[in-house]
Amino acid sequence: MVDMAGAPEHDVELDASGLSCPLPLLKAKLLLNGLASGAVLRVTATDPGSQRDFRSFARLSGHELLRDEEADGVFRYWLRKA
Repeated sequence: MVDMAGAPEHDVELDASGLSCPLPLLKAKLLLNGLASGAVLRVTATDPGSQRDFRSFARLSGHELLRDEEADGVFRYWLRKA
């Protein structure tokens, strides 16, 4: 079970569980394109490669990675749109 205490609030949620990279990131990018600046997207993924992908994407895109966490092979990311 994931401890969600202190997790940022989010406006939109994407469940990319079971998808292999780069699909979780591609689906997140599509959702972010439709969001207003400042909106927060929470992504759930199960591909371990998503950690590297989301951290790099946030750094290169200007979106803010508010939090990322992993528990029992489930990865969660909170991205604030630039």
